[in-house]
Amino acid sequence: MAPKAVIFGCEGLSLTAWERDFFAAQDPFGFILFARNCDTPDQIRTLVAALRESVGRPDAPVLIDQEGGRVARLKPPHWRSAPPAARFGVLATRDSESAREAAWMNARMMAAELRALDITVDCVPVLDIAVPGAHDVIGDRSFGRDPKTVAALGRAVCDGMLAGGVMPVVKHIPGHGRAGVDSHLSLPQVTTGRAELEASDFAPFKALADAPWAMTGHVVYQAIDPQRPATTSRIVIEEVIRGHIGFKGVLVSDDLSMQALSGDLGERAKAALQAGCDIALHCNGKPEEMTQVAAACGKLAGPSLARVKAAAKRLKTPQAIDMAAATSRLNVLLGTA
Repeated sequence: MAPKAVIFGCEGLSLTAWERDFFAAQDPFGFILFARNCDTPDQIRTLVAALRESVGRPDAPVLIDQEGGRVARLKPPHWRSAPPAARFGVLATRDSESAREAAWMNARMMAAELRALDITVDCVPVLDIAVPGAHDVIGDRSFGRDPKTVAALGRAVCDGMLAGGVMPVVKHIPGHGRAGVDSHLSLPQVTTGRAELEASDFAPFKALADAPWAMTGHVVYQAIDPQRPATTSRIVIEEVIRGHIGFKGVLVSDDLSMQALSGDLGERAKAALQAGCDIALHCNGKPEEMTQVAAACGKLAGPSLARVKAAAKRLKTPQAIDMAAATSRLNVLLGTA
């Protein structure tokens, strides 16, 4: 039987008895880790194994946001400090080929670090355009202002992740870079016209329409649907994400507990799935919220299940990588050797 169309977080470094019983009863599709769940390599491997054991599926996806820069759940001393996306964008202004190689190499190394922990999905790359005057929630997480550069470097990251046996998730489709507020705290309203959005913000996602997974943005585009953010807008998902952009992969919501969304957690989950998201994402590990979300989510079925299966076929067993040699090459490319 197919799992439920939801991904959950958990509260701490190990599963509580309640979490273990809840996951066993609800059978979520997968799980996501945050800094609160990460201490040492052995601890993470034990937690990941416990999560999968709770649902009886050794291939249940385990996600993480390991972008590099300020968004990194894994940090020194156990893991390297990877550069933010903006570093590769700056390099691209001087040498586009070296920038693509560096972005690929960095992603390939991150994939190796994640696979060593049995983590199989990384929520990268960020394809949001850097827009002057916008809120810095994206900031240096973006590759830059030029859509073609963002697309090229995003492609390199996807390729590096897949080569390392980790599923990439492009975000935040169809574009969060123009938001004037942080969607973790309030709902961004973008007033830019549709033609400009298609030429800039949406363009990197269209260039990577063949990506296996994508994550929505909690952003209202007033020129398209002034009433609902992309995550819960059937208009945005059907006309823009599936239509204009042509994305055919697995569409997962951004975190339902972010304050950009309204209603109780069950209402948010139901709205996201009804709008066309394949999978709802709930991250904070709060039992009362998870209970509401689980009650609103049905089993993966139909086109959503087909998309999940198709994406899974793109993961290959990675070849070993010499991390010392890769680090040396990356330093040369970035000019930090």
